[in-house]
Amino acid sequence: MSRKLKEPVFDDDNPEWTKADFAAATKFPAGARLKDLNPAELARILGKRGPQKAPTKIPVSIRLSPEVVQHFKAKGPGWQSRIDNALRKIVKKAG
Repeated sequence: MSRKLKEPVFDDDNPEWTKADFAAATKFPAGARLKDLNPAELARILGKRGPQKAPTKIPVSIRLSPEVVQHFKAKGPGWQSRIDNALRKIVKKAG
């Protein structure tokens, strides 16, 4: 049995980009196209990401009950950070 989803999944936290979103995200000089740039030019235009201001978190995959996810998502954006904060409190209390 195929594990692929039959219908597209829509996520309110990650809406589909519009043409305006793409235009605002483009850092290329006017008229420049990605396929026309050599690697050195591309690196110069894009630059590099600076050092992180806060300690890095570890990406993990976790399965949560629908009730837990709904509870945290109901309070708006930042629901994953709120789950992290709740778990930190439990760890601190148990420590």
